[in-house]
This record gives sequence, C-alpha cells and structure tokens, in this order.
Amino acid sequence: MTAITLRPLAATDSIEALTALLHASYASLAAQGWNFTAVNQSVQTTRERVEAGQAFVALSASGELVGTVTIAPPKRPDGRYLGDPVPDCYTQPDTAILAQLAVHPSCRGQGVAERLMDLAEDWAHAQGYAHVALDTAVPAEALRRRYERRGYARIGDVQWAGKTYRSVLMRKALGPTAASTEAHP
Repeated sequence: MTAITLRPLAATDSIEALTALLHASYASLAAQGWNFTAVNQSVQTTRERVEAGQAFVALSASGELVGTVTIAPPKRPDGRYLGDPVPDCYTQPDTAILAQLAVHPSCRGQGVAERLMDLAEDWAHAQGYAHVALDTAVPAEALRRRYERRGYARIGDVQWAGKTYRSVLMRKALGPTAASTEAHP
C-alpha cells in the first residue's frame, strides 16, 4: 500500500487540481450514465462547496492530490443546494452533510475513502453534530452498500433537477470517536 497522508484542505491547495481529481474520480460513474455534480463541476462550484464546510484531502507520498471529502454544516431551510430546494434532512441543526467523496482511480482499494469518511465523521462529531447525512444515486448499489456498512440508513429520496437518476438520502447517527472511546473506556 502506498503511503497516503490525510489533512484539512489548505489555502495553498489548488482548487483547479481538486476539481480535476473530482472529474477523474467520478468518470466511472459518468460512464454508467450518472451525471453526479462532481463529474463535470466547474472550479467555482468546487470552491463554493469546500468553502461551505470543511474539506479534507488525501495526498500521495509525492504530494499529489489523490482523495477528498467535504463535510458541511446544515443548510438553511429557505436556501438552495446546488440550485435545488434543500431536503429537510439537510436542514436539521444536529446534522452535518457529507459530499464530494472522491478517490483517484489509481488509489482505489487502499482504504482511502474509508479514512476520509472517518475524518469527516470525526470532524462532525467534534463540532457537536449528532448525525451525518449524504445522498447518492439510487442505481449506484455499490455506493449505497458502502454507506450502509458504515451505519448510514435510507431516510428518503430526492430527484435533483437535471440529474439522470433519483437520489437516496441517507443518515448516520454519530457515536463516540475512536479517540474518545480510548480516553473513556
């Protein structure tokens, strides 16, 4: 396994490189006919999404960006999410929103996505959130199973404007972090 370092997105990190990573990571989903936002989102959309919360990145030993995830506070009930009305589960004060989970195809199968999700969930827990919510394509069975194995349960669905698929909304209750479990046996 290649050495991978995880850390918060820094102001000096390239949003252009992050956008290119998202495009490369989501290309296999696009090939299945699913037009996830990250398939072809603009640099400006990437910037807006990471600025809305806390982004984390995974770097290879050579410093190349190979993974990312963004975790954000709840949306305003009267606001918009990527141009659409906000689903109720994304407006709950105790719920953070996970988005833009991506791992470069050359680094898949090394546990990078799991480590990124751990980091995002730990951040949400440390900020006082009791839950994390996300959405993914209903036909993306492998992604849904991944989230279910992590404790996410289906709580609804939504049809985002312009998408070629319906999305499932999922939420997970956050328990103690690994660090807090060790500190308080």
